[in-house]
Amino acid sequence: MKNPEVLSSLAATPLASARLAVEVRNASVIYQAETDSPVHALSDIDLDIREGEFVALIGPSGCGKTTLMRVIADLEKISAGQVLVNGVTPHEARLARAYGYVFQAPALFPWRTVLANVTLPLQIQGRSKADSKSIALAHLARVGLTGFEGKYPWQLSGGMQQRVSIARALSFEPKILMMDEPFGALDEITRDRLNEQLQQLWQRERRTVVFVTHSIAEAVYLATRIVVMSPRPGRIVKVIDSPLPDARHLGLRDTTAFIDVAHAVREALADGHHD
Repeated sequence: MKNPEVLSSLAATPLASARLAVEVRNASVIYQAETDSPVHALSDIDLDIREGEFVALIGPSGCGKTTLMRVIADLEKISAGQVLVNGVTPHEARLARAYGYVFQAPALFPWRTVLANVTLPLQIQGRSKADSKSIALAHLARVGLTGFEGKYPWQLSGGMQQRVSIARALSFEPKILMMDEPFGALDEITRDRLNEQLQQLWQRERRTVVFVTHSIAEAVYLATRIVVMSPRPGRIVKVIDSPLPDARHLGLRDTTAFIDVAHAVREALADGHHD
């Protein structure tokens, strides 16, 4: 049973910005097939994400979580509806370099050092070699990889490789960080450590984060809002505003408040299957 007094005592401080970073209105995605019936990936999605929020998208496999994030990032086109990012179309936002994107796999070039992997997008943008190096070193320090600049990806653990990916995504100072199950393939101990480091990074920089996950515990620990989605066609079943404090630690997962939020997410997931 939920404990209102505990939830109230741990209520998060309201985010300073009420400005919308992402607006999704009646968005649907339908994949047409030549020899089979169309696939309805998303159906009538309505979602607002405020600047500085950490929003987790959670739902069963195939529910359209990644598709929704890719729509926001201009990697997929909608079949109907409207999407705005920072007040402009996703394509215009991408041209303005509004996004940093972290994929499920690190997607690092094995023949390039850690430093060379992080500087690559900066050099493509036309930054000087000196500026690219300075910026890359600063972001590697932010994710705790100072001293590993000269290593190659194959010399790093999976968790360290993902931290390189995060540093690369942050290197051009995107307003929105998109993360598609970045820790899903890692062991639980490494995943916990990276969850904690990501939460601390969000605390320091307050970037808008959109995070796809299958893990209820991960969603509850990281997010200020949790968007629960149904099986295909993907719909938003419920949006849960987290009552947990913005500053979090792993011990919070043993509290009544955390367990209550996790229970609410689990119930919403079950409701989505029954609809």
